[in-house]
Amino acid sequence: MKIEVKNLRNETVGQRELPEGVFDYPYKGHLIHIAVEAYRASLRAGTHKTKARGDVAGTNRKPWRQKGTGRARSGRASSPLWRSGGTVHGPQPRDYTTKLSVREKRNALKSALSRKFADEQLVVLDSLDLESHKTAALASHLEVLGVTGKALLVDRVDNENLLRASHNNPRLKSVDALAVNVYDVIDRPLVLMSETALDRLVEVLSK
Repeated sequence: MKIEVKNLRNETVGQRELPEGVFDYPYKGHLIHIAVEAYRASLRAGTHKTKARGDVAGTNRKPWRQKGTGRARSGRASSPLWRSGGTVHGPQPRDYTTKLSVREKRNALKSALSRKFADEQLVVLDSLDLESHKTAALASHLEVLGVTGKALLVDRVDNENLLRASHNNPRLKSVDALAVNVYDVIDRPLVLMSETALDRLVEVLSK
């Protein structure tokens, strides 16, 4: 399995051999679905909370005596039956994280990348190093490469020019090779990856 290597001027400068174990992995839709749901669940803060009767501020004094008033008996004003009282079975802080094994995460990512390669939506560049951190400069390079919509840019976390140039464009996301996740891969029609990032990603996914 081979893929062309291009530069930022959209010129072919070589070829790279891709390992079949990573980029020819069978498509597993259910596994990808599980990985995406786990990723999205991990983004939830889980800090929503309502006050139960024990959390409501106020006195615990009995509002009136138990008998002889002609009214229904009542214990305290924080009762859920009263206005401004506590909430019954309301949402409480919780952790939405869904645990996946390392093998499941790795296989889901291999499945997603293999589909991108098969659909010719994976582009390998010799380098993603930019001379400027300006958003317009990156946009001009992407226009030459034929990128018109959403794209995932995979390189190094210390590539400051790339990070800053892509930050102001909501259609672009720049990540380190070791931070690539299934959601980002399938959410964007095109994945652009430097050769350095490809080597690091293959090293991790081949284990």
